[in-house]
Amino acid sequence: FSFAQQFGYDWKSMKPEKRKEVIQNMKPEERVALLKEFREKMIIAELAVPENTQPEFKNLYSEYQEKQNEIKAKFVPTQDCEKMTDEDAIKELNNSFDVGQQLLDNRKDYAQKFMKVISPQQVLRMYQTEGKMRNKILDKKQDEPKNSGSQRRR
Repeated sequence: FSFAQQFGYDWKSMKPEKRKEVIQNMKPEERVALLKEFREKMIIAELAVPENTQPEFKNLYSEYQEKQNEIKAKFVPTQDCEKMTDEDAIKELNNSFDVGQQLLDNRKDYAQKFMKVISPQQVLRMYQTEGKMRNKILDKKQDEPKNSGSQRRR
């Protein structure tokens, strides 16, 4: 029984405006769970993960996502870099490189783990699909009207 089904909506046939309204009325933790489920299902469908390996893949993918998020949380960029000293800017720049390297190292580690469950081609396609999803989200955020300064910087 999926998280999405418990709301009693047919997400595929629902109009985008209605979907947006329903999602906006959810609690933040519900939205996170729903997004996680949708992302998981999309990746599984895109990769055509065999049904017998889906539970193992889901667990591993969830673990991978959590680890990536933990690493990303280590870096919170300064909002106004123009007011930083050169020394502080260099320090923050180096910190961003360290976090980027940790993200890359984590991807490499998990690629090895994923290849025990799915093929190398599927792992490659998974990382490509993640990139496409990220770009779609960023494109949508750029198209949305600016919300009172509450944008997240990357």
